Amino acid sequence: MSPSLLWARAPSLGDGSDSGLSDSEESVFSGLEDSGSGSSEDSTEGQDGASGDEGHRRTGKTAEQQAVSTPSSPPRTEAVAGAQDEYVEDSSDEEDVRNTVGNVPLQWYDDFPHVGYDLDGRRIYKPVRTRDELDQFLDKMDDPDYWRTVQDRMTGHDVRLTDEQVALVQRLQRGQFGDASFDPYEPAVDFFSGDLMIHPVTNRPADKRSFIPSLVEKEKVSRMVHAIKMGWIQPRRPRDPAPSFYDLWAQEDPNAVLGRHKMHVPAPKLALPGHAESYNPPPEYLPSEEESLAWEQQEPSERKLNFLPRKFPSLRAVPAYGRFIHERFERCLDLYLCPRQRKMRVNVDPEDLIPKLPRPRDLQPFPTCQALVYRGHSDLVRCLSVSPGGQWLASGSDDGSVRLWEVATARCMRTVPVGGVVKSVSWNPNPTICLVAVAVEDTVLLLNPALGDRLVVGSTDQLLGTFTPPEEPALQPARWLEASEEERQGGLRLRICHGKPVTQVTWHGRGDYMAVVLATQGHTQVLIHQLSRRRSQSPFRRSHGQVQRVAFHPVRPFLLVASQRSVRLYHLLRQELTKKLMPNCKWVSSMAVHPAGDNLICGSYDSKLVWFDLDLSTKPYRVLRHHKKALRAVAFHPRYPLFASGSDDGSVIVCHGMVYNDLLQNPLLVPVKVLRGHKLTRDLGVLDVAFHPTQPWVFSSGADGTVRLFS
Repeated sequence: MSPSLLWARAPSLGDGSDSGLSDSEESVFSGLEDSGSGSSEDSTEGQDGASGDEGHRRTGKTAEQQAVSTPSSPPRTEAVAGAQDEYVEDSSDEEDVRNTVGNVPLQWYDDFPHVGYDLDGRRIYKPVRTRDELDQFLDKMDDPDYWRTVQDRMTGHDVRLTDEQVALVQRLQRGQFGDASFDPYEPAVDFFSGDLMIHPVTNRPADKRSFIPSLVEKEKVSRMVHAIKMGWIQPRRPRDPAPSFYDLWAQEDPNAVLGRHKMHVPAPKLALPGHAESYNPPPEYLPSEEESLAWEQQEPSERKLNFLPRKFPSLRAVPAYGRFIHERFERCLDLYLCPRQRKMRVNVDPEDLIPKLPRPRDLQPFPTCQALVYRGHSDLVRCLSVSPGGQWLASGSDDGSVRLWEVATARCMRTVPVGGVVKSVSWNPNPTICLVAVAVEDTVLLLNPALGDRLVVGSTDQLLGTFTPPEEPALQPARWLEASEEERQGGLRLRICHGKPVTQVTWHGRGDYMAVVLATQGHTQVLIHQLSRRRSQSPFRRSHGQVQRVAFHPVRPFLLVASQRSVRLYHLLRQELTKKLMPNCKWVSSMAVHPAGDNLICGSYDSKLVWFDLDLSTKPYRVLRHHKKALRAVAFHPRYPLFASGSDDGSVIVCHGMVYNDLLQNPLLVPVKVLRGHKLTRDLGVLDVAFHPTQPWVFSSGADGTVRLFS
């Protein structure tokens, strides 16, 4: 039985029974579900209202069962069958064929027991809704398809959504298109080409108005012509190009007496008044009593202002200026008596004075951000050193310990207590030797950290154990002492005692020699130690000032010694002074040599970074003043054209320093990044910087007790 037949078999009370029902009687039908009539249309007309009411109160059977069991007249059956066949053959999907009410708002029937009328004018009652919340909850628990069941507002029945409809609802909730096969990002196809074509895109014939003169425009033109003839519209007259002024000395003879006016120099203009000359100046411009007394005691030529600023409530309260005539007279005397000279100004484009530097993004790679923080020291970290392979990092602090870190994970592998302030740490640059030199007070400790390859660690101990002391020990400026068995368990192998505080220790590139700086006076400030022979020597006979830093040349047998005001370059084989560099700084604090060996940078406590080209001159090639406070450390990258500087302002500035093979081309120095991360502690910031040997990373140690990696 089709839904249309069910709605057609809705209960009917006859022609006169509908109007006779009261409100209480109509409320009885609000809970019925498609109740059908007890007999056909003809038999219903002969029955009274009570039988009709009785037929309406039967709720045991559904509408479909009543429609099947109740006999109907042949004409009615044919009509229904014809209507059913009509809906079966209908292919329209724009409306629901089960809804025989029509496209009307169902809100109209919210207060009525029915939802409309059928074709015969009889009421179509709402379905039965007698289930309470408990029944709905039981249905929700028992029916697995309860979540996909919705109510049709047009018919009132429960409809179970199919999988395709549920997928459609989910796509719409996610904001996607309803059609799953639709691709919103498919490549656009240009329907029209951008090339100029001979033939038009459309072959539509031109309009008639396109080649027939417009009558409206003809009328407008005629009105404008008439207005011009009558003088109502005046044509535009060209402006007179003749100026309203003329040059008084244009026709003057240059040899005449009045020719000097051509060299006339205009009088200088008076300076514009400032805030202090206002009748209501800001409070900070008003002088106090002490400042007023000091101004009166000064000489007129020493005063910054020739008046005292005063404050008035309004401009009308300002009195007349007493020295007005006197100042005007002095102005006239200045214009009349003071000679003036014409100076030719050179027209230079300011853009030409600025050097053309490349963009920082074109100079990558270089460190840009903070990657890791190595925490563990309880006091300021003075020095850093990276292993030759770049896997380990050594740091020395004022807390009396040396910590060995793993670079990639910021994990502290070992902590070696040394019992004093660590002034300098230097990892042996030879990858076949696993040694770390630590400067503590007046001793240099040689530690075997036992990190990395076990073969390298074992060969290092074997190398140190093969030494045989000479039969006649020579006098040396330092004493070499073997470590005890307990100290060897902690990693200590040798002690080099000097008797004076050690401020710096650095290795030669081959790993056999090391240079030491002592905080003392005289020619023994710099000592050179040889590891294989355990021999020490003092290379200088006399002192040239307080030595700050020393460094070995990476390629040639040179030793660079930096004092407070100069940097000396010594040839170790010839034992002579090769060059003396003048940094023009008050106090040199740090020094680093370029890996190629032809350039040198120095940092100073007066916030300067000086770049030297050793082949160019003994004076600085470039002086960089990027830091605001004293520089503590400078460093070159072994592979990349980068150098960095650390300062007490808490920042590390990374610069691009390209050195070309062409000797005629100057080095390119470009600041690329300012790295910040350290906190200022006791007016100290970054104390040491060091580059990773293979990656464009820079390490920095600060007074806040941390070591930071910028990558």
